[in-house]
Amino acid sequence: MNIDSFIYTNPGGREYNEDFVFKKDFSDGILFILADGLGGHQHGELASKGVAYTFLKAAEPSPDTDMEEWIRAGISRANENLNVIQSKKACNMKTTAVVLSVRLSGACWAHVGDSRLYYFKKDRLETVTEDHSVAYKKYKAGEITKEQIGSDEDQSSLLRTLGGRSCPIIDTDRAQSLEAGDAFLLCSDGLWEYVSDEEMLFDMLKSQSAQAWAELLLNRAIDRVKPGHDNLSLITVMIN
Repeated sequence: MNIDSFIYTNPGGREYNEDFVFKKDFSDGILFILADGLGGHQHGELASKGVAYTFLKAAEPSPDTDMEEWIRAGISRANENLNVIQSKKACNMKTTAVVLSVRLSGACWAHVGDSRLYYFKKDRLETVTEDHSVAYKKYKAGEITKEQIGSDEDQSSLLRTLGGRSCPIIDTDRAQSLEAGDAFLLCSDGLWEYVSDEEMLFDMLKSQSAQAWAELLLNRAIDRVKPGHDNLSLITVMIN
């Protein structure tokens, strides 16, 4: 199995980039992380980097490790580390996080906040993570459409983030087996606000590489963003 991936991040229309994207190779797979530091809090860039560094320093999992539990434990440790940093700096920092493990035995992922993971099974969108936000709750309740989440007044009101005193509930999922043609997209709200699920799938199907897919997505978003728009980050992963 060949895993083709591409990573991109950009400050967008903001002065600072508080997103952080990260890739770590293991002997039998790859770990991908995307975190979006909250701009309304202090040191969002440190919060997002802190999540990645926690996994960077973690011991490599063995081939028989339950990766779903390994990722969950890593996110919990990241939250503890953020609390230590906050105590030292006397500040309040928060971040979202989405983590993906791809191995020969399959894939699993976890997330907190509204950074998303999309899993494409060959020619269809198999699943997408559910945002931990007030706007997403309104969508689930039928008050707004899915397309309106990104522009809703409560879109930035997150119900779960890392950086609190106690670790929030971590949602996890997995794909038991991977095949050629499967693909993953991890992205911050700076991308998914501007590109629909159908467009993501369409661009993936006509791309021969993870980089080509990312470039198509970025071209769509750049044509639509507004002045002063949020940081924009993505990770594309294709199984060949």
